Amino acid sequence: MSAGYRDDMTMEDVMRMWPETIRIILSHGMLCVGCPFARFQTVNDAIREHGVDGHRFRKELHAVIGGDMPETN
Repeated sequence: MSAGYRDDMTMEDVMRMWPETIRIILSHGMLCVGCPFARFQTVNDAIREHGVDGHRFRKELHAVIGGDMPETN
């Protein structure tokens, strides 16, 4: 993904750095916008907590942010 993106970034940081990701986040039923946990919850945490398909979610983020998609654990 874009320089600076990491799966261990907080959801708040992702939304702040790339506001266009908000629609992707909401489309997965993740109500991170305005959630107090968004400042502490990483992308990996949010995927796990919300039970979303991590590969699909990251692929959609990749399409919006751009760059090379990182390897995932």
